[in-house]
Amino acid sequence: MATITASRNITTSQTSIIQRLFTDPRAALLWLPLRVWLGLQWFEAGSHKITDAAWMNGGVALKGFWERAVAMPENGRPPIAFDWYRSFIQGLLDAEAYTWFAKLVAVGETLIGIALIAGALVGVAAFFGAFMNWNFMMAGSASTNPLLFVVGIALLLAWRVSGYIGVDYLVFNWRRIRDWVVSRRGNVQDSAPSGA
Repeated sequence: MATITASRNITTSQTSIIQRLFTDPRAALLWLPLRVWLGLQWFEAGSHKITDAAWMNGGVALKGFWERAVAMPENGRPPIAFDWYRSFIQGLLDAEAYTWFAKLVAVGETLIGIALIAGALVGVAAFFGAFMNWNFMMAGSASTNPLLFVVGIALLLAWRVSGYIGVDYLVFNWRRIRDWVVSRRGNVQDSAPSGA
């Protein structure tokens, strides 16, 4: 029996395109339009809910969504495919959690949108966005949720560079920026005329 052994030495110049896509700051240019697009989707979805009394005053809109999701039709398949998730949503309905949960959904969607557009904590925002998409899909609402889920997961995987053009750059590099500002101040003071 013959054994074939192969080894592969990877240097920085031989990294795969996938690895560069998720780690190279230059890839931020590719992630920027996806991040802003996803942020706009979340912001639009949340901002109209914040101004809608059916979401913010009592949660009637969410209650209706949950009631349709847990309904068992006489013919065909129910919207929720998993009994444990149907029981979970039914428990939320029985506890009247929609009264406060609707506000959480509306504000959460809006904040996710703002964070993604600004490039602030992109990994965290993408995680919560993908988690919300997953819950919408589990409740039987396909719509655009699968696409938004995939883009959210991609941004989550690229968290190191997807916010590079945005607030994340300032957050992750604040010490280097502070040191640069301090050094610039020192250079300006050194060049100022003495006795002024």
